[in-house]
Amino acid sequence: MTMRHAVALGLLLSLPAIALGQDQAALAKDPVLFLNTAQKMMKWNEPAEPTKILGPLYFVGTKGLAVWLITTSEGHILINTGMPGSGPMIAESIRKLGFKPEDIKIMLAGHAHIDHVGGHAYIQKLSGARVAMIAEEVDLIQSGGKLDFHYGAYPEFRFDPVKVDQVLHDGDTIKLGEVAATARLTPGHTKGSTTFITNLVDGGKVYTVVFPNGTSVNPGYRVVKDPSYPGIADDYRRTFHVLEMLKPDIWLDAHTQTFDFEAKRARVAKEGAAAWVDPEGYRKWVVAVREKFENTVNAEMGVAAHE
Repeated sequence: MTMRHAVALGLLLSLPAIALGQDQAALAKDPVLFLNTAQKMMKWNEPAEPTKILGPLYFVGTKGLAVWLITTSEGHILINTGMPGSGPMIAESIRKLGFKPEDIKIMLAGHAHIDHVGGHAYIQKLSGARVAMIAEEVDLIQSGGKLDFHYGAYPEFRFDPVKVDQVLHDGDTIKLGEVAATARLTPGHTKGSTTFITNLVDGGKVYTVVFPNGTSVNPGYRVVKDPSYPGIADDYRRTFHVLEMLKPDIWLDAHTQTFDFEAKRARVAKEGAAAWVDPEGYRKWVVAVREKFENTVNAEMGVAAHE
């Protein structure tokens, strides 16, 4: 398996590169190589057509990174903002859909890494929206990435910091207009990775929508031997448990490849909102990422991975 194929497959499963030998070792030893390879191969910075998912929910991200707009009668909620250069693209996508980015009132994010909050400062300045973040992630986003347990020493992973206006805690609900979203702490990938759950209406039907987060074990992370941070393995296992308990109709990851975004979007013309409904795909994904994590633990402990 080539390094490029490893990166692609790894992100598809929300687990970065799984190649053996020099490929994995190179990415683990060189985070900047990992960042540069991932953003190029997974098209993080390439513009994409915005699209309606269902009801008040829209995709306004790039080809590789998902950004979600939820519209309400009192303004809009934005989840994630992609890489630092994505701000203008997101604003343009929102306008293309007939909405105003200036009407964004709340900004959320699954976690504070450069590929998901890189555009926060731009959108916050444009809209004046308040930034809401779970308590465990506040220091990281306000540091502009400097306090990340793995990437903090690398300037390439820095982003413009933003001040958090609303501190969330596990189980808190964020409300705007007709929409309410619950924040669940799902740590591991970062200490404050957050999964959001909401119920949205389309055509008179209510859909449970989940934006899962926290499962990726990036190259160079250590989960059992000299762990990257104390308790990281327990955090990952907590996250898998939380995610297993959820029963979404629709699941929408921060990386478009993970949940087969393009294929589902292609079916919308014939199927409408039903094209996004995928409870079985979600169940299989959770099983897969948990298994990959346990294989990572086994590899660190010198135990053969499960077949």
